[in-house]
Amino acid sequence: MDPILERYQALEDKIKLYNPRLDTKRLYEAFSYADNAHSTQKRKDGSPYITHPLAVAEIAADLELDTDSIMAALLHDTVEDTSATYDDVAKLFGKSVADLVDGVTKLTQVKYISKEEEQMENLRKMLMAMAKDIRVILIKICDRVHNMRTMQYQSPRKQREKALETMEIYAPIAHRLGMQRVKWELEDTSLQYLDPVGYKEISEELAARAAAHEEFMASIQKRIEDRLAEEHIKATVYGRIKHAYSIYRKMYGQNKTMDEIFDLYAFRVIVDDMNDCYKVLGCVHDMFKPVLGRFKDYIGTPKPNMYQSLHTTVIGREGLPFEVQIRTWNMHHTAEYGIAAHWKYKQGMANTALGSETAFEWVRKLLEAQQDTDAEEFLRSMRVDLFADEVFVFTPNGDIINLPAGATPIDFAYSIHSAVGNTMTGARVNGRMVPFDVHLQNGQIVEIITSKSAHGPSRDWMKICKSNEARNKIRQWFKRERREENIATGRSAFESELKHMGLSLAVITQEDVLPHVLKKVRFNSLDELYAAIGYGGMTAQKAVVRIKDELARLSRLQAERLAAARAAGEQESLHPAVKKDPAREPEKVPRFSDSGIIVEGLDNCLIKFAKCCTPVPGDEVVGFITRGFGVSVHRADCPNCMPEKRRPEEAGRWVKVSWAAGEQATYKTALDLSAKDRDGLTLDVAMALSTAKVKVNTLNSRALPDGHAFVSIVLEVKNQEQLASVINKLNQIQSVYQVKRTTG
Repeated sequence: MDPILERYQALEDKIKLYNPRLDTKRLYEAFSYADNAHSTQKRKDGSPYITHPLAVAEIAADLELDTDSIMAALLHDTVEDTSATYDDVAKLFGKSVADLVDGVTKLTQVKYISKEEEQMENLRKMLMAMAKDIRVILIKICDRVHNMRTMQYQSPRKQREKALETMEIYAPIAHRLGMQRVKWELEDTSLQYLDPVGYKEISEELAARAAAHEEFMASIQKRIEDRLAEEHIKATVYGRIKHAYSIYRKMYGQNKTMDEIFDLYAFRVIVDDMNDCYKVLGCVHDMFKPVLGRFKDYIGTPKPNMYQSLHTTVIGREGLPFEVQIRTWNMHHTAEYGIAAHWKYKQGMANTALGSETAFEWVRKLLEAQQDTDAEEFLRSMRVDLFADEVFVFTPNGDIINLPAGATPIDFAYSIHSAVGNTMTGARVNGRMVPFDVHLQNGQIVEIITSKSAHGPSRDWMKICKSNEARNKIRQWFKRERREENIATGRSAFESELKHMGLSLAVITQEDVLPHVLKKVRFNSLDELYAAIGYGGMTAQKAVVRIKDELARLSRLQAERLAAARAAGEQESLHPAVKKDPAREPEKVPRFSDSGIIVEGLDNCLIKFAKCCTPVPGDEVVGFITRGFGVSVHRADCPNCMPEKRRPEEAGRWVKVSWAAGEQATYKTALDLSAKDRDGLTLDVAMALSTAKVKVNTLNSRALPDGHAFVSIVLEVKNQEQLASVINKLNQIQSVYQVKRTTG
């Protein structure tokens, strides 16, 4: 029998075990269609391409997904990689299957990339797909599992990119969906490529201790089994070692050795009904000494991903701590397969409202959170919301509220309702008043005190709260209620950051520059940008960094245009007074710079002052058009600018430059001071500079073997006259015999 057909038959048999009513004819038609569509393609390892869709379908079958999902897994690459279309798949296999294939195809655009906006947009698409039909992400996770299993055939760069994307996006989503077995595999396979040395160390240490581990686990397992048999409790007991990435996080994140990891061993006890869970807990605590503070009841307070189990850490006679998890078979199935274990399609029920169910409330909240949030902030918060440990607290009425670990009363208030958070004036935890920044603990009862006369949230709350949901609701309040205040606050922060980065508002607001700047920061007006900074939708630092990048890009275009015009002998076309031929005129590039330099009639161009000679106003200067960084300005007497140093092929890149009229900012320049060495020389130099009222950037002095001293100074002056005054003051210092400007 053909190996591919044999493998397909095994897939059918696997599905029939949980779905006896499987429509084998439809499934085989989907397999045949995919096989034919991919017939000319090969995998990186040389195997027929159909082996990949088959493997994805097998993983989906392990999760016991419905027939449409299995068919979509078989067909998931046809629309993207072959001539097949959505309409073809819909016509042959129905709209439901076609929609799943289309959803998975669109998710292939999700990549871990440096541009935060693109990554956020791709994540938004993924979350929307999940809210619409959760099966899309389940199939995509199955696809990623198989990709990671076969990652050894990819290039090292591809391996790292895919592993990072898996660790940052797919493993957290598998965790949120409760798919622990899948999550562990994704983490462990990703770790192999992200830190192969660390992974190897852990694997080798586990292998070296394998015999001791097995002996210990067999001993504990038998003791638990014997005790439960005495109590007539029917149970399945087995032990396991923590998976590699979990060990890795504790060893490298908490700087621990493997011997110091508290719960390296874990035992599972699976029983038939919930009452037996608590009976087993009593037996375990009777047999072994429980560790205080390490008991968690996830049966009474399930996790948001529907996980239920009793967790307790105990210490046996050997002195080794280990964890015991106690659950029913239904709970175990949910723990292993998560949302896939609660599959509505198994019962053939419609799924029109799946995205609005409580189980998927977190998807809706994440979608809301990205509406008015800076991309980088959203991505960071998303990882907190998806992957953070959780704390479970109670309302005064006994309702359970789950929050990220480290959450505060502010997070609690906004998780109840926006109005509760916006009118909050105080908080009680277990009946006692607490500050807003206190970290909530499991099991606490939290009460929020509100007042109709409250003035709304404080901006500082955004620094205190932990959850993205609370932060987003606070932003929304400021955006809605305090626009004028936001604009004023934002403008102040923006202008302060501009000054810090060496830019001026006048440069940005020039008529031919502003549209480019606004497009870069994605706002329609400066007021919108100020408001966003004011309510926290964007930081002033990020806005200015992007604007600075855009100014540099525009200046490079201008410098390149200037160089091209000179090379073509068309310099006159750049002068504003010369009438241009519209047919030949290149794309208009904004002109800007408050550097104080005019380049052959252009008063605005990207300028950088050469560090070799540090010119200041009053010096004779010459310009050189660099490749991509504007015009470099040198002193005319700089050794690097002498005619004999100029290359003939670069003759067209030397340009005339002059100082602009009017007072400009300060300019950096450098001085070399020579003197006979003596005590107090450096102090006298510093005092002279202070008297001259100039800003000193650096002052370094060193004694020479011949009894002399050398002092190098970098300072900022307004012009040549001020510099001459400084040099005169330095020359008057005792034992100084030469002060000269640095050249070359």
